[in-house]
Amino acid sequence: MSAAPSLIPELEDVIQNGSQEKRAETVKRIAGLFVDGADHFTEAHVGLFDDVLGRLIVEIEAKTRMELATRLAPIANAPLELMRGFANDDEIAIAAPVLRRSPRLSDDDLVDIAKSKGQAHLLAISGRDEIAAVVTDILVRRGDRDVVRNVAENPKASLSDDSFATLVKRAETDGILAEKVGLRPDIPAHLFRDLLVQATDVVQRRLMAAADTETQAEIRRVLDKVSGEVRSKASLRDFRAAQQGVMTLQKNGRLGEPELLEFARSGMYEEAICALAMLCAVPIDVVERLMSGERSDPILILCRARGFGWPMARALMLARPGGRGTSTQALDTAYGHFERLSASTAQRVLRFWQLRPGAA
Repeated sequence: MSAAPSLIPELEDVIQNGSQEKRAETVKRIAGLFVDGADHFTEAHVGLFDDVLGRLIVEIEAKTRMELATRLAPIANAPLELMRGFANDDEIAIAAPVLRRSPRLSDDDLVDIAKSKGQAHLLAISGRDEIAAVVTDILVRRGDRDVVRNVAENPKASLSDDSFATLVKRAETDGILAEKVGLRPDIPAHLFRDLLVQATDVVQRRLMAAADTETQAEIRRVLDKVSGEVRSKASLRDFRAAQQGVMTLQKNGRLGEPELLEFARSGMYEEAICALAMLCAVPIDVVERLMSGERSDPILILCRARGFGWPMARALMLARPGGRGTSTQALDTAYGHFERLSASTAQRVLRFWQLRPGAA
């Protein structure tokens, strides 16, 4: 164990009078000695290396510090204060190797950095082999899209129920995140259900394709249950009062697009169904089944066939119970479909619903 002391004769001179190049050369020599003997050093030896390297790196260029951080990061007994200093460095090229790989950093170290540093530092932490829930709580709360996606995809990142709830909420507008969260085996059952309910059809299919047999069965069970709940609620709705009110408006010549839009925006679901049915000449029960179905296409078809614009289609989508298909991503997709849908095509489908109501 005489390797470290053998450098002492030249060390003071380098620290006091050495050029940046001389310091960098000495740092590399000392780092090499440490790496070669790390498995055999006591904590006292490690402390000596920590003190020496900490004094030498103060004035060396960033490139050398980055190389040193990368070299020492995976070592289990790397100099502790040196690792903490590198992890807190504002230069992400220096901090990232240590944040991603160093076992010397405690949860408290990571929490402090996650609270105070920027997104690049958070992204580096999100790639660690082991991340405690106390750390991921902060990453999920503060992290941008790339950070939360990385956390969700990391199987070694422990997630609390609160973090899962936050991820599911953020997944409303991020289909990629929804897939990553949905494929985690540790997601709580009730949040998995919420995720599936709000997910687009595309995301649901991707989850099904990527899942194992057991998870596929669970996805089918959840979606069947949700569909059953929608059908049950639909069958219990009483449209008689709403129909009377809408018929009165129609008789008085006051039933049109403005009234339907107001019903939809005011959350008057039964009135909106009845008004849409009368304006499109489609039976109420058919419109109800179309509105409460899995897809938004029937709403787009009804609106395009009747000459209503996107604001009406959007309002009717948002008025549906359960909020299905109302994430920003889902609405953007629906808008694209609406823009491509021709009036003639929509009118042909509408005539089918008018003539064959049982086919809805």
